[in-house]
Amino acid sequence: MEPVMEPVKVIMRYTDGRLIKGYTNDFYPNKPMFHIHSAENDPANKVTEINVGQLKAIFFVKDFGGNPSYDEQKHFGEGAHIAGRKVEVTFTDGEVLVGTTVGYAPNRQGFFVHPADSESNNLRVYAVSSSVKKVRFL
Repeated sequence: MEPVMEPVKVIMRYTDGRLIKGYTNDFYPNKPMFHIHSAENDPANKVTEINVGQLKAIFFVKDFGGNPSYDEQKHFGEGAHIAGRKVEVTFTDGEVLVGTTVGYAPNRQGFFVHPADSESNNLRVYAVSSSVKKVRFL
């Protein structure tokens, strides 16, 4: 049995553009399914099963609201501590994410990217390989 982790805030973006916000404590990058508890004020505390193959990415976030007026930087700041390889990820919908990764392999279900911008609302992003058009190491 896998150990249960503390619930974390996630925003799932589907390949069709839909978004779901919630909390998960059973996402593992090698598993095809996981569950979320709705972030909405849901008295029933509804649990939804998520199929990773239908997603573009899973955004592990600081805050569900974020800062809509903030323009995330696509470069590394001066003196930034870098762990892993610098990477630019282009999704099939044209979105570009710049950050670092330690576990990229094109044959895997997906991989984690830590954003280059330390002020990003994203703590890390799990990019689903089937929704990635191009990966370029910087």
